[in-house]
Amino acid sequence: MSHPALIFDLDGTLVDTAPDLLGATNAVLRSQVRRTVDPATLRHMVGFGARSLIEQAMAATGEPVEESSLPGLVDVFLEHYRAHIADGSVAFPRVEETLATLLRGGHKLGVLTNKPQAMAELLLSALKLDRFFPVIYGAGRMSYVKPDARIFHDVVRELGGEPGVMIGDSVTDVATARAAKAPVILVSYGYTPVPAHTLGGDAVTDDFAQIPALVRDLKF
Repeated sequence: MSHPALIFDLDGTLVDTAPDLLGATNAVLRSQVRRTVDPATLRHMVGFGARSLIEQAMAATGEPVEESSLPGLVDVFLEHYRAHIADGSVAFPRVEETLATLLRGGHKLGVLTNKPQAMAELLLSALKLDRFFPVIYGAGRMSYVKPDARIFHDVVRELGGEPGVMIGDSVTDVATARAAKAPVILVSYGYTPVPAHTLGGDAVTDDFAQIPALVRDLKF
């Protein structure tokens, strides 16, 4: 069997984006004369898109946001985030060397994230991680997003065909893999509000550098 294509989530899997997401979230809160949230609180809100993040942050700091106000607040968030996308964000430990190892071993690598397409490309470029990924799919590239199985298959197809493995940190990544009938490896250090080992992945690791070995152990 040829080496499977490896499809990576972005936030919480490849990159610790929480510092800059925190900055953008707090910019929204300040615009509404709300208290800001701290990093520990923010980490449990990440993973479901800017809209959800704003809704959670507003509910945590006062009255819930009105639906009619959300589009404007999302604009505030995205404007701030675009301008500060890699101020504090960094690749998680051993990500770069492990990606290089996977490429040398013959794997094709892609990114599948629900982060907006332009933001995903901007972040990966700023951190010089885009060199590992010939295929990047973010929200807006297609009319559907994770956990829709079609977008997983789109990425795998563009990389050259089955089989594919999802590598992520959240229930959304597990749901995507299950919908696509693909294996899924989870990292335990991401942004899921519940422990990764409870999400039903095929393997869970605390160390990104273990991914090559875990891929080898998967049954297709």
